[in-house]
Parts: sequence; structure tokens; C-alpha cells
Amino acid sequence: MRTKYPYKSLANTVEMMGRQVKHSLLFADNWLPERLEGPAELFWILKNNTTYVADPPGVELLQSMPSLFKDNFWGVSGAGDCDCFTITAIACCVVRDIPVRMVLVGNSGAPTHVYAEVKDAGNWVAFDLVAPAYGQTKKYAKKQLLGIIS
Repeated sequence: MRTKYPYKSLANTVEMMGRQVKHSLLFADNWLPERLEGPAELFWILKNNTTYVADPPGVELLQSMPSLFKDNFWGVSGAGDCDCFTITAIACCVVRDIPVRMVLVGNSGAPTHVYAEVKDAGNWVAFDLVAPAYGQTKKYAKKQLLGIIS
């Protein structure tokens, strides 16, 4: 399921992302290997299957994991932006019992980026599929944690 609609509000977008995560759980469970060595392995599996493409102007495109990989808006499997990637990352973490939370960040005003953080060896680690590597994200002046998702 993909949702394409004019941007309304941050709260609405976060709510819609939650719906897309729920819609993604069964697909994630079937798509992923049954066993993972940990969050870093999951990161690289997803990183190697995603390609960053910005949303169309004036539209907030939220693709569930099935849409991201099978019915992609752009016609390219894995093509999406930070919110699509975060939906997928959270769904995958939930089905593989990896503690995960959503993070909104920006430098001023409203957040401009979203990513997941995972608990790895007792520490919260950035799981930002837009970043070049596991544990990395850009520096932002403002960071808002939206809580642990299970």
C-alpha cells in the first residue's frame, strides 16, 4: 500500500507512517532471512536493496514495504526517500525483535529528515538508510525521539 497525498502536518505524516509499518509486517517477515547476525546485517541487506529518490514536489509519498519493493511509485524496486526507508526499517526490526525507535531531525523549524535508531549491544545506533553506512547520519541541531516501537 502506498499513500500519496498533499502534506497536511507532521503529526498526520507520523500517523500515516505507523499505518504503513503495520501494513508492512507480514511482507517484512516473509522477505527477510529468518536469522540475522544483528542490526548491522539488516542495515546492509536493506541498504543494498534501496535507492534514494526524493518525493514529487508538494507530495508526501509514504510507501509500505510491499509498495517499496513490488509496486513502487517510481517503477524501480526499492526507490524511495527517508520516510519510505524508515517505514521499511521499522517493520523489519519489529519482525526480527530488534528494538527500534523513530527519530525526527532538522536544523530549524519543522523536522526535515526521519530515520530509525536500533538498540545494538545496549546502545542506540542510527539506522539511517540515506546515510552511507550503519551507525551514521548527518549532524542536526534538533532531534526528536518518537519512542520505542514493538
